[in-house]
Amino acid sequence: MVERWEKEHEKLVVLGEKVIAEYVKGNEDQAKLYLKKFTDLAMDHLSSEDIEMFKLLRGSNLNEERLEKMIEDFQRSFKETKTTLMKFLAKYVKSGTPLDNDFFDTFQAVMDILGKRIDYEEQNLYFQLKLS
Repeated sequence: MVERWEKEHEKLVVLGEKVIAEYVKGNEDQAKLYLKKFTDLAMDHLSSEDIEMFKLLRGSNLNEERLEKMIEDFQRSFKETKTTLMKFLAKYVKSGTPLDNDFFDTFQAVMDILGKRIDYEEQNLYFQLKLS
């Protein structure tokens, strides 16, 4: 699972970069297409991670106290961001919603937050799962 999630992280970054590149070129239709792919992958990834991450962590050889702290940190640190991200994507992925300047500014911020989240997950959670 961890390898799959890492590959999905890479795909999310690439798709996000494509959304930005097409938006900058003024090609809203193509940017929307990449945004839809980004959204679908993000939803699948988050759902899979939410369900499987805790199973994998619980099956690891981490001591109970450290395990509980990792799970708590994982849930707490991304809960609000995930909700905001899902609302944002749901708004802009609709066919009738134009990709305006607010979209562009917010999507760039989303990509920055996503990069930091990926680093956190891969350096902390995934790393621990690979060790166990």
